[in-house]
Amino acid sequence: MLADLADQNGVVPEWFAEAAAQAWTVNLRHRPVRGALLVRPPSTLPVTYCRASWEINLGCNFACEHCYMETRPFAGLDLPEKLHLIETLRDMGVLWFQITGGEPLINPHFAPAYRAAHDAGMMLEVLTNGSRLARPEILDVFRASRPHKITVSMYGASPETAYALTRANSAFKSTYTGLVAAADAKLPVEVTIIITKHNIDALEEMRALVRDLGLAFKEFGSISPTYTGNGSTLDSQTPGYLDKSAIFRGCPAGHTSFHVDPHGNATMCKVGRENPINIITEGPQGLLRLPAIADAQMLRTGGCSGCTLSSTCRVCRPMAKVYQAAKAPLSHYCQHGNKE
Repeated sequence: MLADLADQNGVVPEWFAEAAAQAWTVNLRHRPVRGALLVRPPSTLPVTYCRASWEINLGCNFACEHCYMETRPFAGLDLPEKLHLIETLRDMGVLWFQITGGEPLINPHFAPAYRAAHDAGMMLEVLTNGSRLARPEILDVFRASRPHKITVSMYGASPETAYALTRANSAFKSTYTGLVAAADAKLPVEVTIIITKHNIDALEEMRALVRDLGLAFKEFGSISPTYTGNGSTLDSQTPGYLDKSAIFRGCPAGHTSFHVDPHGNATMCKVGRENPINIITEGPQGLLRLPAIADAQMLRTGGCSGCTLSSTCRVCRPMAKVYQAAKAPLSHYCQHGNKE
């Protein structure tokens, strides 16, 4: 219907304008479809997905103790391959697209890759440490091609607390400066306050800093092992901030969404990385194998086989495998463990 209206120089229908106003506070009433909306043709590929996340690089200008990536090499696709990947995702039907890292804003190809995804009609979220947000060239990209959300991780309320976790001398100053610049530019920023043993005493100060900027925030305190099963990250965990409140009800990862690493390897998610499929070399048809790969990773194995509490489990299977590989205490991920 929208495609027909665009071809006929029609206006945005009332039902769509009302939905847009409620969901995004955008006024589309009486506006021509052509120019107001990007109507993408249906996918003709053998596989379609609506959501994807992408590590544009693993390299980072911070060295956070809690990082779920054990190594962070600066390597990945060249720019033509990045743009080809985005075109492929567009043709597969991807609408929601998350760009992460490492630190994505330090990638030399971030701006053209981001613009290509935005021009393809994707709803974009960028996960960043915020250290480059104040740079004029970055602000210009986000002003010209507005993202759905920029999620900024906050690691401390002072240079000392931020350094203790990130091991980067400029971490606090660069992140806070980036948040101020993003707030001034009225970009859609949400802050994730990362709670660890290094900054727990500054939690109220971090909350106050974000509130003073008028930004939304959430808090994250469940530190996981690296996705390769190294448990050294758990040393930064603060007892009492393990979030085990929500019962795991299943996950569509691998069926409606997937993750792509810097080399174009697709997996069910950021944690479940078994049997990757390279989209660059195999094309989207390779993802026909992904649902079965995802289902295999959701099976209960090891110490979880035959668990009588599986219906009330609070962690997904790929994450549980990572905890088990790291020989983490049960209290970090399983209700059999002692409460913290």
